[in-house]
Amino acid sequence: MQTAQNMPISSGEPITPERLASFDDEAVAELARRLDEDDYPTPFAGLSDWHLLRALAIHRPELTAPYVHLVDQEPFDED
Repeated sequence: MQTAQNMPISSGEPITPERLASFDDEAVAELARRLDEDDYPTPFAGLSDWHLLRALAIHRPELTAPYVHLVDQEPFDED
């Protein structure tokens, strides 16, 4: 299984349960750092990372608690 450390965070891949499961604290910290710096070649690259972090916040909130300010969202129902 490919892990988040050895796959590009913003690769244009679909967000799947397997992809979300591959993330760990280090990979989420890297994703959050990129979002915080907001230095993307295109707006779509940043949007892709934002969608990925939002999906992680929904499905793996234990990993994203320190970065919830980057998601900037309304409360959501996890179901």
